[in-house]
Amino acid sequence: MQHFDYNTQGTCSQMISFDLEDNMVHNVVFYGGCPGNLKAIPVLVEGLSVDEIEGKLKDVICGSKGTSCAGQLAIAVRQAADSMA
Repeated sequence: MQHFDYNTQGTCSQMISFDLEDNMVHNVVFYGGCPGNLKAIPVLVEGLSVDEIEGKLKDVICGSKGTSCAGQLAIAVRQAADSMA
């Protein structure tokens, strides 16, 4: 299992921390942002693959920001997976 920290861009949260093992995402933690959403997202994505998270969340936007915390998670897990390849 490898640990990653991702500094978000364009969202209220500042960082996402997570573990990646065999292309499966675990232990997601958001730092900053809207507490309800950022507690729910980790529960919903626990144990999902990078492809599943990317497919479900990459196009989610928050208001006029052009991205979201969920969208940033999709970017983060893809970058992490690509760095392990």
